[in-house]
Amino acid sequence: MRKIFAGKSRNRTFLGMFALVSATTVLVNSCNFKNEVNDSVSSQEHPTAEPVTQMDEENIDPDKRVIYLTFDDGPNQGTENLLKILDKRNVCATAFLVGKHAYGSTRQKKDFELLKQNPLIELANHSFTHAHNKYTDFYRNAESVVHDFDIAKDSLKLHDKIARTPGRNIWRLNNINVTDIKSSTAAADGLKKAGYKVIGWDLEWRPSQKMTLKGSHEAMLKKVDSIFLNDLEKTSRHLVFLTHDQYLRDTDSINELDLFIEKLQKSNRFVFRKISQYPKINEVLN
Repeated sequence: MRKIFAGKSRNRTFLGMFALVSATTVLVNSCNFKNEVNDSVSSQEHPTAEPVTQMDEENIDPDKRVIYLTFDDGPNQGTENLLKILDKRNVCATAFLVGKHAYGSTRQKKDFELLKQNPLIELANHSFTHAHNKYTDFYRNAESVVHDFDIAKDSLKLHDKIARTPGRNIWRLNNINVTDIKSSTAAADGLKKAGYKVIGWDLEWRPSQKMTLKGSHEAMLKKVDSIFLNDLEKTSRHLVFLTHDQYLRDTDSINELDLFIEKLQKSNRFVFRKISQYPKINEVLN
């Protein structure tokens, strides 16, 4: 896999251990402009989120890093808690939706509407069936995989063909070609040929056996720092972060994700973007 450089750091020494400082200045952040927030996520109603301003690559401070918060499998249990966190912090994110989940229950239909209406959220394609959670069988038939994503795109009325494969960390962009499990190669290539821009991730916050977020926000902050320090991200200075809506059902998980985002903001070393702003993602696929 060839590492893609979207810009080199002027100074890597600041990328040691996190020195999390109190934010006394306004954060320069493409998706974060509010100065006052409600400290209680669990009790907060959905506030009206402010539209965010997009920033060009050349306008990013070269000493900052870009983080793409992405959340899979919604609408699902935990979707409303996710929205409360994002609204509280006024930070943007991308929701990779499963088509059948949007129509699975009355609550999921409501959550789908909340996701569509929130300007901080960008919607993307995570298939219609989520492979019925039978990934090996699903990826054996490349044509069926493409058809499943097409159904999701049409049913969810998604305008862009940005996709993430269920159960696989696959990348298919003009400049990045990665397949984690080689038996999925034909399906991944089929998606690219059909015009899908397939995005994987650089860092995942995995679940515990109880399907809650495993570990602490401090541990995740160290992982973010380590990835940037060691140039382990697919595109230099750009990190795609993944977790799932359904892990945000308990108070501890909600608070840990909230603290994770808060500490990233207060460090004043990162900007947040939606996945459609990832470098070269909008180039026509070859």
